[in-house]
Amino acid sequence: MKIKPYIIIPVLIISAFFVWKSVEGWQGISSDLQGNTQSSILSPQVNNDRIKKIEITDNSTYGVLMAEAGVDPNISATIFEAAKDVYDLSNIRVGRTLDLYYDGETDEFKQLVYQIDSEEELCITHHVSNNTYQEEVTSTKSIIDEGYWEAKRQIIEYQIKIKTVEGEIETSLYQWALDNDVDVRAIIELADAYQWTIDFAIDPRVGDKFKFIFEERYRAGEYKMPNEILAAKYINQGQEFQIYYFVEDEERQGHYDENGVSVQKDLLKAPINYKYITSGFTTGWRCLEAYGLCTNHRAIDYAAAIGTPIRAVGDGTVVFAGWNLGGYGNLTSIRHNDTYTTNYAHQSSILVKVGQKVKQGDIIGKVGSTGLSTGPHLHYEIVEHGVKINPLTLELPPGEPVKEENRDRFYQEIKKYQDMLKQ
Repeated sequence: MKIKPYIIIPVLIISAFFVWKSVEGWQGISSDLQGNTQSSILSPQVNNDRIKKIEITDNSTYGVLMAEAGVDPNISATIFEAAKDVYDLSNIRVGRTLDLYYDGETDEFKQLVYQIDSEEELCITHHVSNNTYQEEVTSTKSIIDEGYWEAKRQIIEYQIKIKTVEGEIETSLYQWALDNDVDVRAIIELADAYQWTIDFAIDPRVGDKFKFIFEERYRAGEYKMPNEILAAKYINQGQEFQIYYFVEDEERQGHYDENGVSVQKDLLKAPINYKYITSGFTTGWRCLEAYGLCTNHRAIDYAAAIGTPIRAVGDGTVVFAGWNLGGYGNLTSIRHNDTYTTNYAHQSSILVKVGQKVKQGDIIGKVGSTGLSTGPHLHYEIVEHGVKINPLTLELPPGEPVKEENRDRFYQEIKKYQDMLKQ
């Protein structure tokens, strides 16, 4: 079940607060910013600091970039050393930046900030030596010029805005997002939330209606990305599916239907993001002219580009991973429980080993065209008690419900979203 931390609002200095307050033009339906406040001693504290952003390009390295920025090589080396136990700066990624902060009054270089990913950033700050410094477990330091550089990884703090969108399918959900200027990453999040319920490659139909409420992340007033899908309803061929995000406890956080039943099931609806289905499940004969072979096809063939990631549809143990002599080519088999085993054939590469434990959604291989295959695709089978069944018609048991002691809280929390979805 997807777990995401609550996003909290940073405490900014007064001048930065007024800059933020001046930003206008929020789009969509919004609510008040949520969360508590938190400040960091490593964040730049002077609003008139000079900031030099160094773009990380192909074949560039930390040392070369710092030298080109005019930073003293001794200081660059000391910063690298201070950071090595927190984050290895030799692993900086193309497309990001090294942000160098210079004091607004002295123009002295005092901090380097590097965004590690969407959730964390590395801050390396220079301090003047004094006897009150106490090194923290989560930080490292290096001494230079009667001072020290302290490195920390810290959570990136976003401002959160709630947005509601709704629409009707004319061609596809993805195309609707493009036509209506909605971040397609929000659509991907929506598809992920529904991945046990709706297969967005084949289930949606023209005329389907939907409405969903989600979080948008902002930083210093600038939109960055969508976050959690808080609530949604999707009407597919007249049948309505509702989901609500709920934090039951530290171990159970995710989406539930309106009755408090988890939408996460033992197996996903599909193992890959695919273009279309080339061959469906059949017990009749199907002939491959290229191989002069006729056989039945108790599987689903998903057309996809070579290299497309293949996901384990459920938790389980890899019981086979290698070349199959029966025409499957590179084949992986995963035993999920006493009832179900799934098979993934014709892979270009296998990324797991026999005996390995996998979790639902783990990448286990890549699409290929090995064995008796006429083009790149994934041949996907579900075996139930030793018999191959149709993956598209499989009805799985419902997920776990909210615990009885948490049900009142669940209904109270989703009430506001239910009202918003009805509007």
